[in-house]
Amino acid sequence: MIDEKIEDVTFENNDDSPQDLPSTENDEKGANEKPLKKSRKTKAEKKLEELTKKNNELNDKYLRLYSEFDNYRKRTNKERLDLLRSASQEVIIDLLPVIDDFDRAIKAMEEHGLNEETKKGLELIYNKFFNILSQKGLEPMNSLGKDFDTDYHEAITNIPAPDNNMIGKVVDVIEKGYLLNGKIIRFAKVVVGS
Repeated sequence: MIDEKIEDVTFENNDDSPQDLPSTENDEKGANEKPLKKSRKTKAEKKLEELTKKNNELNDKYLRLYSEFDNYRKRTNKERLDLLRSASQEVIIDLLPVIDDFDRAIKAMEEHGLNEETKKGLELIYNKFFNILSQKGLEPMNSLGKDFDTDYHEAITNIPAPDNNMIGKVVDVIEKGYLLNGKIIRFAKVVVGS
């Protein structure tokens, strides 16, 4: 009997040791699961980083495209406004000799003392014509007595100045200069005092 008990004890001990083994296996599984979780986290973090990087790239592309389109829109609006302002430029340039003829005719009527009513009628037509062109942006240059400026004037000749104050200034205007919306469309042809 004593022998049986010993065997039983040893058997029980043997039973205990196999029970310990599964717990050891569980410990090994738990140890293996932690690296799996870490590797899953690193994969998820890598995926998140990739998606964040891609999102940033797409956002950057979107902002660049938006700013390019906005610049294009502003540029085309400006070009359209410039075109509308200068669309009549050629016609107005062709009409400038007519304005010059009106100026000469009015000056000749004053010098020769022709019929006052004819002069008033001519001035009325001239003023109406010039007001229409002024509404389109035409403005004459007032050059007489001002300093000679190559940006606005074209010197035809130099003459001795009538007094020292007129040296380097415009003494006479041969042909008026004109601006259209602030842009020179014809330089003033002038005589400069020297």
